[in-house]
Amino acid sequence: MIHKMRLFETPFNSIKSGRKTVEVRLNDEKRRKLKIGDKIDFVKVPDENDTLIVKVIGLKVYHTFKEMYEDIPSMDLDAAGGSVEEMVENTYKIYTPEKEKKWGTLAISIKLDR
Repeated sequence: MIHKMRLFETPFNSIKSGRKTVEVRLNDEKRRKLKIGDKIDFVKVPDENDTLIVKVIGLKVYHTFKEMYEDIPSMDLDAAGGSVEEMVENTYKIYTPEKEKKWGTLAISIKLDR
């Protein structure tokens, strides 16, 4: 199955270059449909003129982004050098703490589908 997701330019380019191997999302209804072996078609925003297909090779659920960032090596997120607190703060610019509390979080391990 192929899932479509939007992705900002910086993480899009990190995945494209192979530096980022884990994508972080809320574990909402849409993400709960993901299965290992599925593909994700990432669309770069805001211009939406570039896409990238990856294969889902792992899924791990966490209660909070903080818990996730403490568990996953920052290298896998292409965030080496950033503190857990900075990473959580940046994630809250996209997802609210209320949504995090409602849904939990999901680490999606991915591999470029070449």
